[in-house]
Amino acid sequence: MRIPLNLLLSLLPFTTAAPNAPASNPNTRATWPDGPFTTSGRYILNASNQNLTYAGTNWPGHADVMIPEGLQYQSISSIVDKVKSLGMNAVRLTYAIQMIDEIYDNGGVDISIETAFVQALGQSEGERVLGMVLERNPELTKETTRLEVFDKVVEELGSQEVYVHLDNHISKGMWCCSTDDGNSWWGDRDFDTGRWVRGLGYMAEHGKAWPALVSMGLRNEPREPPSNPSKSTYNWASWHDFMQQGANAVNSANPDVLIFLSGLNFDTFLTPVVQGTALTPGSNTFKPDEFAPGFANKLVLELHNYENSATSCDTLSGNLDRNGFEALDEGKQGVANVMPVMMTEFGFEMDESTWQGVYASCLTEYLPARKAGWTIWVLAGSYYIRSGTWDYEESWGLLSHDWSGWRSEAYVEGALKEMVRRTLS
Repeated sequence: MRIPLNLLLSLLPFTTAAPNAPASNPNTRATWPDGPFTTSGRYILNASNQNLTYAGTNWPGHADVMIPEGLQYQSISSIVDKVKSLGMNAVRLTYAIQMIDEIYDNGGVDISIETAFVQALGQSEGERVLGMVLERNPELTKETTRLEVFDKVVEELGSQEVYVHLDNHISKGMWCCSTDDGNSWWGDRDFDTGRWVRGLGYMAEHGKAWPALVSMGLRNEPREPPSNPSKSTYNWASWHDFMQQGANAVNSANPDVLIFLSGLNFDTFLTPVVQGTALTPGSNTFKPDEFAPGFANKLVLELHNYENSATSCDTLSGNLDRNGFEALDEGKQGVANVMPVMMTEFGFEMDESTWQGVYASCLTEYLPARKAGWTIWVLAGSYYIRSGTWDYEESWGLLSHDWSGWRSEAYVEGALKEMVRRTLS
């Protein structure tokens, strides 16, 4: 029997053969995730030399408790079910360096989730929320450690074939981000460079046991600190040095993962990196082969965008191109480094109408058209604690407060699912 071509294509994974890719046997399918991934020009490639991209969401695990959010309301598997039901293939999972610092301070042993909840929420509230977590996730116990919860989350994501991008969101476990939170730049009050490098290496090594782990972000939203000694090093030349230290730590510990580089001003632009202009205040320029000797084919650029007040899609699209997405344009004048670029954060109020505004609707079109990967902020419908408020409501969350359903069914059905489909098709 002859199978129609369109039916055959519909049965294949959401990837396409890279230019000049070797022929493969159509009767075999590589074991997911078919890694390790590499890069070639603007593309991310799997081990079968097929182009792929990410379409996913952010699952925070970096805040005060320092475990993935939402487990007091839903099981790990039910949350992953929600992600998968959108057709998404990736989750950006965040963590804090403080978790690794405390493991080292505790003789190499992580603290229990009971201790973590009590430390963050107080004795009474911590025990109450812990009880809710254990009721909905019976595979956990009060002696389970924070890192073991990450293990369980990543295991379930992998079982449902969702790629894991592990992101160092912050050093001190707390809500992020502001310029004066002590975590803004290397050398800031709570941002110790040596501990950061150590933490990246630790998580890269630990992540070897996670088949779903395919990439790591070195640091979320570098930003200018207020008046303190670290302010003097807020520049592109220092960015290059610090990022190189982090990239070396990750690659030395786990050479299989892709490494994401974020830009300045809350990761909103990477223009000098893309255009190859001077990394001021010096005259050196960004050269992937020199930045990452031996693993330049592991580098991906990431950008964030929250231009929610945009009134013109043309203006917003132009800004995105100039801020770094033009790295996707091979042969474009002024582009020195052609590399994959992903938008790892964008977001807006999850109500009935905001998604139809200029900002949201523009990104819904722009990112799939550019074949650029993305992870929307944020999956969380609420937080264990945020900025001192217990059970904080997240109005930008895809999920409702108790993580049981979509906060804006109109957006999910009217735009998000189609955005995922177009990105991955």
